Amino acid sequence: MYDNYREHLTTHLSEIREAGLYKNERIIVSPQGAEITLDTGQTVLNFCANNYLGLSANRELVEAAKNALDTHGYGMSSVRFICGTGDLHKELEHKLAQFFGTEDTILYAACFDANGGVFEPLLTSEDAIISDSLNHASIIDGVRLCKAQRYRYENADMEDLETQLQLAQEQRFRLIVTDGVFSMDGNVAPLDKIYQLANKYNAMVMVDECHSAGVVGETGRGVTELYNLRGKIEIITGTLGKAFGGAIGGFTTGKKEIIEMLRQRSRPYLFSNAIPPLVAAAGIRMLEMMTGTNDLQDRLHHNTKYFVEKMLRAGFDIKPTQSAICAVMLYDAKLSQEVAARLLNEGIYVIGFYYPVVPKDQARIRVQISAAHEIEHLDKAVSAFIKIGKELKILK
Repeated sequence: MYDNYREHLTTHLSEIREAGLYKNERIIVSPQGAEITLDTGQTVLNFCANNYLGLSANRELVEAAKNALDTHGYGMSSVRFICGTGDLHKELEHKLAQFFGTEDTILYAACFDANGGVFEPLLTSEDAIISDSLNHASIIDGVRLCKAQRYRYENADMEDLETQLQLAQEQRFRLIVTDGVFSMDGNVAPLDKIYQLANKYNAMVMVDECHSAGVVGETGRGVTELYNLRGKIEIITGTLGKAFGGAIGGFTTGKKEIIEMLRQRSRPYLFSNAIPPLVAAAGIRMLEMMTGTNDLQDRLHHNTKYFVEKMLRAGFDIKPTQSAICAVMLYDAKLSQEVAARLLNEGIYVIGFYYPVVPKDQARIRVQISAAHEIEHLDKAVSAFIKIGKELKILK
């Protein structure tokens, strides 16, 4: 059988390559940071990591992780409800709830697991999920695992959301689900308007803060802070793998009864090992740092504004952004690959995104700004974009 199947896969992979859609992985041999070294020996400026606050190689987090190795060992070797819950896990959950102004928190191996395990334990075929059309794949997969009735509204379109809420009035409980920041465009969900509609149509709200926590809001507490809704949203999911240190680990935080039910019934929680103690220890230290100072968030906001203004002035087509994600629109998939390759030769590490990660004919370079970037890094990136833009006649 496999000989035939191999031929099928080889043909399909060749088609992906010929369409310019094949994804190659570049190998990094240095710590994650604003400047990284590839296995080719080339040193480049990194503009495609989710390292928004520059904490991925932060010495304080590294030391916290090292200390936890000495005091708590390498791993838990078990799921939480058997013998995999440590004091560091409970402390991290408590600090995450404090940070977001919620009642309780549950940790997962990744936010993909948090989103995959949140819907099925809470909702049945009697209920409804109303989901934004550009929500992350993990939300889409989580919804598929649940028997609730499904409704979808166009990205951040409040008229369409209201229509879907009206259609969902026959169901028992309704849950509106949205990304806080949409990872391919960089736009922030209009949570204030979503919350108003939820109240009007008797619905609950869930927000995925993966690309907004640490980034959006004056102190980086995400879209609930941005819209003065801290503590009012029923469910928030997020990750430790982006702004919060860049390692691994996800979480759901929100109303205590919801979190309690997830501990009893959420399959990714019940059947996956607890995160390593060293990750929990670094997460605790990260939250202490973020609570004590706003320097990193301020720097990130300054860097993002600086880069976007210079790119717009140069004539690039950039989607409106309220986050640290800057989508430089090129529309053509092969062109996005060519631009990324040429930028790498200029010492700028970015990735071209194209179908099926984004809709067809919506290819772009997604530039992600970090608090670790210096102004000279930003200037070098803009200069390289301008050079390649002129060479490929993207800029007039």
